[in-house]
Amino acid sequence: MSEPPAPLPETNTHCPYCALQCGTRLRGDLDTGVKVQPTFFPVNRGRLCQKGWTATEVLTAADRLTRPLVRGSDGRLKEASWDTALDTVAEGLRTIRTEHGPDGTAVFGGGGLTNEKAYLLGKFARLALRTSQIDYNGRFCMSSAAAAGNAAFGVDRGLPFPVTDLRGAQTVLLAGANVAETMPPLMQHLEQARLIVIDPRRTPTARRAALHLQPAPGTDLALALGLLHVAVVDGLTDQDYVRERTHGFGAAAQRAMAWWPERVEEITGVPAGAQRRAVRMLAEAPSAYVLTSRGVEQHSDGTDTVAAFINLALSLGLPGRPGNGYGCLTGQGNGQGGREHGQKADQLPGYRSLSDPWARAHVARVWSVAPEDLPGPGRSAYELLDALGGERGPRALLVFGSNPAVSAPHSAHVTERLVSLDLLVVADFVPSETARMADVVLPVTQWAEEEGTLTNLEGRVLRRRALLPPPAEIRSELEVLHDLAVRLGEPANRYPTDPRQVFEELRATSRGGRADYSGISYKRLDAGEVLHWPCPDTPGPHPGTPRLFLDRFAHPDGRARFADVDFWGPAEETSSAHPLYATTGRVLAHYQSGAQTRRVAELTEAVPEPFVEVHPDTAARWGLADRDLATISSARGSMTARVRLDPTMRLDTVFVPFHFPHERRANLFTHPALDPRSGMPEFKVCAVRITPLPGVTS
Repeated sequence: MSEPPAPLPETNTHCPYCALQCGTRLRGDLDTGVKVQPTFFPVNRGRLCQKGWTATEVLTAADRLTRPLVRGSDGRLKEASWDTALDTVAEGLRTIRTEHGPDGTAVFGGGGLTNEKAYLLGKFARLALRTSQIDYNGRFCMSSAAAAGNAAFGVDRGLPFPVTDLRGAQTVLLAGANVAETMPPLMQHLEQARLIVIDPRRTPTARRAALHLQPAPGTDLALALGLLHVAVVDGLTDQDYVRERTHGFGAAAQRAMAWWPERVEEITGVPAGAQRRAVRMLAEAPSAYVLTSRGVEQHSDGTDTVAAFINLALSLGLPGRPGNGYGCLTGQGNGQGGREHGQKADQLPGYRSLSDPWARAHVARVWSVAPEDLPGPGRSAYELLDALGGERGPRALLVFGSNPAVSAPHSAHVTERLVSLDLLVVADFVPSETARMADVVLPVTQWAEEEGTLTNLEGRVLRRRALLPPPAEIRSELEVLHDLAVRLGEPANRYPTDPRQVFEELRATSRGGRADYSGISYKRLDAGEVLHWPCPDTPGPHPGTPRLFLDRFAHPDGRARFADVDFWGPAEETSSAHPLYATTGRVLAHYQSGAQTRRVAELTEAVPEPFVEVHPDTAARWGLADRDLATISSARGSMTARVRLDPTMRLDTVFVPFHFPHERRANLFTHPALDPRSGMPEFKVCAVRITPLPGVTS
């Protein structure tokens, strides 16, 4: 009788996709197959979305990068040794720095990198490269909410309360959030609430709402001003809270007086009665929340729009009161931690400002350099990509965990800038569209092959645990940064390759910052402690801070700030040449640029190609029928997509998902106009026309 098989290895970790960071248990190996099961982690409570259930398929992607690639003299990428690849990168970086100065090199990071990788990437850019030119794709995700949250509350944490608090809510306003498709497990926490959904589309989330407000794209700010007007004029504000816990209400309220509901209806299309009903639903609920997301943030006035919704929440007395609140639904898996520890152009670890002399001195002391050795703030993400290869722009770019050839706005232009570089280096685990353009491609570990930490949308620091050893020729980003730094003349001990060592340094560097991790350790996390930042290092172990603002806000005087904002409209209006508004977004089956999900058979079968949602009357007007191939064109470019007729769409609006490459990129037509405070591009609205694809009939 044969012996029973040995138990399969297994580990608890988290889904590699969105910022919910659903708890999962992995078991198996690459020979027998890796299986994933949800755990009863608080944010997902035993549930996963379609992407989470299929996440392990990416581990065995047929085109997984397994060896470094270097572009040869014939223009083709060819396999090379690690020494050859890294020597090629280091030599190119040294030459460019000599000829163009430190800012001749640049780094572009990602919101999916662990805290340790994000931290060491920022350190590498500022010390090994001495460049100010570093930013990351999280700039395209939540930068407007971060800017507005910092201004209003003195600190930016996506949700300043645990997700589970939403289970007791009676009314929740979701502004620009399609949770049912982008974060399906979150919907269980909203089952008892009456939902108010603000979205130009009747999304799966909007279909579950008690009230759906359907504004024209680009008019969310006008709507938010109108809602504040109603709260003030109808006597629904919490005057005691406003007086005791805030500043600036008078100016914000005065500004809102110009936005009476009927005027707002004329601009947005949202009926005045629906505006009044929405505010009353929030004001009369003992437990109410206002949540914003990409739909209201990805605009050239995104910061002001989020600020206007924060104004509404403050006027009703919601933030910092138990059972009530305001929050932003962070998108990327480590979008929160990724911006806290030094990837952003203007930030140092601990969510410190790069322009703050005290912050520079503290970080420089931990890094054993002089404060004046740290470069100043650099360009924001799109500005950085736009400057590549230019007379005053970087000549080399290192990309970690991002695919800007698909994800950036005005992507044909961005592709041209990438091609113009003297050196493009991409670290990835699949040959993304950006990697295929690179001079050097460095194969790195995947999520189930690495240790580290991430920070989810509620500020909870989590442990990522490895189930599998990486393939023989694969290195982690920590090892890549170490090896490059040494080649550039840096001390080897300045760039640890062990995630635990990096985290210990991160703790010290974040000490005293807005995002203080100094009291968090692998030991505490591995023991199962629930730790939300800020968690300072105190004589008795600090319990972390699951709920911010209960006693005071993070400004020195403890008060929140209203913002004096006004509506001016989108960067681009419709015209006879481009008579429709286009808006972009995600679908259930895919994630971000699709580099991972387009390699999963089940997800590709679910949504194999891009589509354009159009109202039947709009389609008929432009000679289109259901399932036709259409061209969607703006002043910047055009893409092709399959027509889907949807009678719930606004007559003036079309919708396209952005997960697809090449001529199917929605970002070929999106507008690169930037929010002046956050650097967020205007992904969510631009003027287009839609026509049948020439030579193709239904």
